[in-house]
Amino acid sequence: MATETTDTASSSVSPGEGPRTLAALWQQAISEDRGRPAYLVQDGGAWREVSWGEAARRVDELAHGFLSLGVKKGDPFAILARTRLEWTLLDFALLSIGAVVVPIYPTSSQGEIEYILRHSDAIGLAVEDSEHAAQVSQRRAELPRLEHVLTFSDLDDLASRGRDHLARDSDALERVGASITEDDPLTCMYTSGTTGPPKGCLLSHRNYYVMTTIIEELPDIGMSNDRMLLYLPLAHTFGRLMHFWGAREGFTIAFCPDPQQIAPALEEVRPTLLPSVPRMFEKVHTAVLAQFDAATGVRRRLVGWSLSVGQRASRLRQQSRPLPPGLAAQLRIADRLVFSKVKNRLGGELRFAISGGAPLAREVAEFFHALDIMILEGYGQTEGTTACAVNLPRRFRFGTVGPVMPRCEVRIAEDGEILVRGETVFAGYLKDTEATRTTLTDDGWLKTGDIGALDPDGFLTITDRKKDILVTASGKNVAPQNIENALKGSKYVSQALVLGDRRPYVAALVTLDVEEMDKWAAQAEPPVEGPALAVAPQVRELIQEVVNEVNGNLARHEQIKRFQILERDFSAEDGEVTPTLKLKRRVCEDHFAAEIENLYRS
Repeated sequence: MATETTDTASSSVSPGEGPRTLAALWQQAISEDRGRPAYLVQDGGAWREVSWGEAARRVDELAHGFLSLGVKKGDPFAILARTRLEWTLLDFALLSIGAVVVPIYPTSSQGEIEYILRHSDAIGLAVEDSEHAAQVSQRRAELPRLEHVLTFSDLDDLASRGRDHLARDSDALERVGASITEDDPLTCMYTSGTTGPPKGCLLSHRNYYVMTTIIEELPDIGMSNDRMLLYLPLAHTFGRLMHFWGAREGFTIAFCPDPQQIAPALEEVRPTLLPSVPRMFEKVHTAVLAQFDAATGVRRRLVGWSLSVGQRASRLRQQSRPLPPGLAAQLRIADRLVFSKVKNRLGGELRFAISGGAPLAREVAEFFHALDIMILEGYGQTEGTTACAVNLPRRFRFGTVGPVMPRCEVRIAEDGEILVRGETVFAGYLKDTEATRTTLTDDGWLKTGDIGALDPDGFLTITDRKKDILVTASGKNVAPQNIENALKGSKYVSQALVLGDRRPYVAALVTLDVEEMDKWAAQAEPPVEGPALAVAPQVRELIQEVVNEVNGNLARHEQIKRFQILERDFSAEDGEVTPTLKLKRRVCEDHFAAEIENLYRS
């Protein structure tokens, strides 16, 4: 039975119409007369349009190609690649024949790749390059179920096989498509594994179909003439949902495989929608603040005036109040002289950005809103098919993750844990009955593992991860993520790990933002260079000021008593952060055990 709760929020469930499968969603998408391109891909130095008709033909050819290889309904087939058009077309081709798509992050280690292939019983793997294919092929003896390893360069041959298969059996795809039901597994998505080996979340066609329906019901969110720049990994449920949503809504998706190329891609694509993890917004926030701080004379006064105007306008908009004519006129001037420069860095046509995958600091969202740039933060998890709450363009509250979405039900348990129920909640973990039993109640509530609260207006606020709550030696509870976000609000801080569980006081490991510290070091007296930054007295004084400012807004038992500046950042290569840049606390604490112990020496 579900845990007794203190607050609830929900929305009514409407019956679906027609087959609620992603195969049906794709067929509906390609049957509509859509004049705008489905996708944009970089081809040399230009962006090439891919029409819905071209995408449909390729998906059909690949689907028939898989059928010719003997891939059938229910077969697990993995995809390991960056965010590219081929990923999307393979996804639609495989789900169209009822195969179970198993996404793998391109940054995964060899061990992680083998684990997922073995655990999922994948019969096939499509990879972007020959390097990954060679690595997997060398381990084929350890993967007896793996029959097919294809690279993206093999897809033309697969499509050719598909055309031959189509000529022999033109109705094959229609027959298998008709056999797919909404309860059939669509995908097995592996969680990032912040607290151990990744678990395979089994998500059905219904889960994702209903999730796209929910988004379609949200006011002022999607329009068919939108352009989305998508760089998020498609192995993550957030990025995956975006490409399914694009097919349903009919807007154009531009793929950016290399996150390092986001800046030029933004200027070239000029997106109206930008889904992202908070780290990108934090970096832009840091860069813009540094640029504003560097302004002098008349320019500095203009920046200060513009920010004041933007903040006043933001406060009124947050209260859903109209802007007085005088303030509206001032805002237009501020936008033309200051804000437009920042907007142009994001393409200049952004309607709003969507932040998910990790907490977004409230001050970052409010800063952008003062510049007339809206970031809508949402919340969910893989087990709930991406989201159960999101802020809306005309109904938002910074510091929250928004109101509960339609067709979702949310409760807050007595211990503060957020519980979610609805048709987007997953079926369970692959081959892990115990974990499924721990995560799902008998009456269908998903235990999210997050601590939160619902306000009287139905807005959900996330306090922390249930397992991440620190309990100091004196019995005081401390939510580390809020403190970490506050530290990262400084342009000099890249990452922060707050400590204190079963310890006498709260401490922190801090990493430095290399670009901003290089600028600072160039003006320091005496000069500070390289690794010496982490131990230089001037740098410690600088970070101490940051810590003091953060401590000023914390209760006494939450305040950071000691901190250590690390000589390098936490990295995905060392297994310390997930692909969505969330810290793997146990790994970080293990890798920096000596530094942590030093923080607690008397």
